[in-house]
Amino acid sequence: MCHHMATRVAIFTWIVVLTGNGTVTAGDSETAAERGRALLTGKSFIGPSWSESAFTKAREFWGHDAPDPAQSPEAYAAAFASRYGLHPAPYPNDGLPMGLRKATSADGKRKGIQIDCMVCHGGSIGGTSYVGLGNSQLDLTTLFRELNLAEGRAFVPIPFTLNTSRGTVNAGQMSIFLLSLRNPDMTLRAFPVSTGASLPELDVPAWWILGKKRTKYYDGRTDARSARSNMQFAMGDQTLDQLKAIEPDFRDIDAYLKSIKAPKYPFPVDADKAHRGEQLFAKNCVRCHGTYGPNGSYPSKIVPLDVIGTDPRRATGITDRFIAHYNSTWFADYKADETLVGYQAPPLDGVWATAPYLHNGSVPTLYHMLKSSERPPRYRRPPSTSFDHYDPVKVGWKAEPVTAPLDPKTPQPEAMFLFDSSRRGLSNKGHTFGDKLSDEERMDVIEYLKTL
Repeated sequence: MCHHMATRVAIFTWIVVLTGNGTVTAGDSETAAERGRALLTGKSFIGPSWSESAFTKAREFWGHDAPDPAQSPEAYAAAFASRYGLHPAPYPNDGLPMGLRKATSADGKRKGIQIDCMVCHGGSIGGTSYVGLGNSQLDLTTLFRELNLAEGRAFVPIPFTLNTSRGTVNAGQMSIFLLSLRNPDMTLRAFPVSTGASLPELDVPAWWILGKKRTKYYDGRTDARSARSNMQFAMGDQTLDQLKAIEPDFRDIDAYLKSIKAPKYPFPVDADKAHRGEQLFAKNCVRCHGTYGPNGSYPSKIVPLDVIGTDPRRATGITDRFIAHYNSTWFADYKADETLVGYQAPPLDGVWATAPYLHNGSVPTLYHMLKSSERPPRYRRPPSTSFDHYDPVKVGWKAEPVTAPLDPKTPQPEAMFLFDSSRRGLSNKGHTFGDKLSDEERMDVIEYLKTL
């Protein structure tokens, strides 16, 4: 097998989502959003990538004693989740962490496990798991490598950076690769279209902001009504007819994603400080981030790159050639905008739960967002998302600055806890609008943001 085909097979093995263990029968009285949640958490679309034994054999690569999966299945599942940055599923999932699920091939002959959307879009905070919270702990590279090794497969490198730290992932480049292997009529190509697109790893945004947005993704170039754009990771080897057959399911899933509401801040809020912060927010922030409450409105504003000043590589990594190719395919039920402007300022609902911040996860707390001079250039991600590691004053994850070079002997899973803003696409510069605030004003704004 040539290198190109080996890489293609490897990526097709890895990049499949929304798989599961059975089918979902929706009642006529259910809403689209209710059907969508059932489909997202329960229906199989693609067969397994790994046997069930790979889940238990992965412990062989951990380098330390692990719970016996036969004797202590719950303890083993927890250890597995900690190893790869996964979380307990808040829905029936056969004892597997959120992001993995049992799957069956279309002919019913093969059973095993597969990743799904919640591997990236299922997170937890303070011991509670949420569908739609970006997974700030995920180490997808180590998960793929060790499951493949447990399956007895050689690890085939993919031709782009998947992630260099916990919590970041390059889902955009996965999608670009898959679509480059399709002609406009969705037939498979022998060699990929040369689009020149090259994206870096990114933070995973919360799904609960989608319901307010007119356009989506970090650059705001895709119409938020597009359900087909959510299907890009389901390409694999499916034909156009197969993609069309599952489109109604994805429209229900899209309705569910837009129905999700942000969790409420779980700690006390100083009402006086929050009131002062709301006034400062109204003066300084609403033009981009909108207003909140019963009469709130969101402007879906895309901020030019030279104004926002954040790392431009996600925005500029999408080329005109890729946009033209995307718009020529079935996926473009709504054409992507051909004009690059910058980054869309997101709604701030539930912002307390979505650290780290910026589109690349380079800023650990809201305090650092509003005081750019104190952002640590290199820091350790927390070992878990328990409240032991949460900072309710600065709002976000407690960050341990790192100044010493990383020991080259550090095992890769441990090295993945280091976030280094000097890496491609991970700059922590920009969004300096809070620098002009006094320290008291900054803390008042943060207190208000807790209420959103």
